Amino acid sequence: MHDFIAIGETTIDAFIRLAGNYEINKEKGQVCLPYGTKIPYESVEEIAAVANASNAAVAASRLGLKTALYANIGNDENGEKCVSALKNEGVSTDFIKVNEGEKTNYHYILWYGDERTILQKHSKFNYSLPDIGSPKWVYLTSLGENSGNIHDQLVAHLDKNPEIKLAFQPGIFQMKMGVEKLKNIYAHTKIFFCNVEEAELILGINTLGMDELLKRMKALGPEIVVITDGPKGAYAYDGNQVYNQAPYPDPKPPFERTGAGDAFASTTVAALALGKDLQTALSWGAVNSMSVVQQVGAQKGLLSKKEIEEYLKK
Repeated sequence: MHDFIAIGETTIDAFIRLAGNYEINKEKGQVCLPYGTKIPYESVEEIAAVANASNAAVAASRLGLKTALYANIGNDENGEKCVSALKNEGVSTDFIKVNEGEKTNYHYILWYGDERTILQKHSKFNYSLPDIGSPKWVYLTSLGENSGNIHDQLVAHLDKNPEIKLAFQPGIFQMKMGVEKLKNIYAHTKIFFCNVEEAELILGINTLGMDELLKRMKALGPEIVVITDGPKGAYAYDGNQVYNQAPYPDPKPPFERTGAGDAFASTTVAALALGKDLQTALSWGAVNSMSVVQQVGAQKGLLSKKEIEEYLKK
């Protein structure tokens, strides 16, 4: 039996660090690059077996949980790289599905300063839920555009196995599917994660204040709702009380921010799986989120249980 099974995507990220000075418009969230010319770059680093679900699986594995990943890959060299990287992290690849004739997802990341812009392309995989048995936790996150059926299959499996706890961190396509299509997923969710902008998108509203966002998201069905709000930290609501988790103090300015949200959410769930209470679990998530942004990519900074406990002692 697995403690933690992540369901989502795996990919390879190629981090292209841009060289030079470019105009940044923070209000519009834009970095302006010269058009129709050659642009120098400083370095490129390729990291295999990343994306939301892979990041969550690696985080849980490093914290000592028996972990597996369901994801799709192509029958190609990049798929082999992802499988090898997962095995090296102690993540079971029994549920990895190889798709003949498709390419493993590959993302290009333009890295400038401590922020990044991700160029994505999702292969058209045939999503189908394998027999995952009865893990303690299922962590459902970003899936491709044509993944509707797997959500229905997961709901049916949860109905038959009510002891399984579901964590849900939706991706962009799941948000675009709308609340109605995923209402049974929300209803089965033990703990839900998103940021402020994503909560507004899901609910179809402008900001009404954090308390109202938390209450409206909980009304969709999750037992616990967690909404992150950048430097203000995260807010959790269990129906009785609102908790605020401040960010863990950065030992130095962030180096690169990819995976901070994944680290926070998945580490919180892993801590719950290890028997921690919600407040303690949120503090674990804050520590791992801090650590991830000190490294390149979403996984290098992920910590062990002992390392997180040492940070909290400080």
